[in-house]
Amino acid sequence: MAHYAVLDENNVVTQVFVGKDEGDGGVDWEQWYSESCGKVCKRTSYNTNKGVHATGGTPFRKNYAAVGFVYREDIDGFSPPQPYPSWTLNTITGLWDAPIPPPSDDDSYVWDEDSQSWVPA
Repeated sequence: MAHYAVLDENNVVTQVFVGKDEGDGGVDWEQWYSESCGKVCKRTSYNTNKGVHATGGTPFRKNYAAVGFVYREDIDGFSPPQPYPSWTLNTITGLWDAPIPPPSDDDSYVWDEDSQSWVPA
């Protein structure tokens, strides 16, 4: 069974549902679901996260779609909303990278956009 994401006019995911496997019955289900609901539907992989397939298969569309995620045509993948203006999209993982990596110690940090730095949580 496959999963599909319904997109609004800005490519934001509004719904994710279980549907038919691609090719089942010789039908292009992405197209069929899109036509039946009047909105663009894109297949998403429950097993893909950060551009990696959990069981070693071929990753599909960077991340499993969730409501609020955005489908990005330039990377043919789903990503969460951009958390801060300074963060850039990682085209391999489909996630957002801070301008500088977080500290690697055991303390907790949060990003401070004003200072462009990680601060203790």
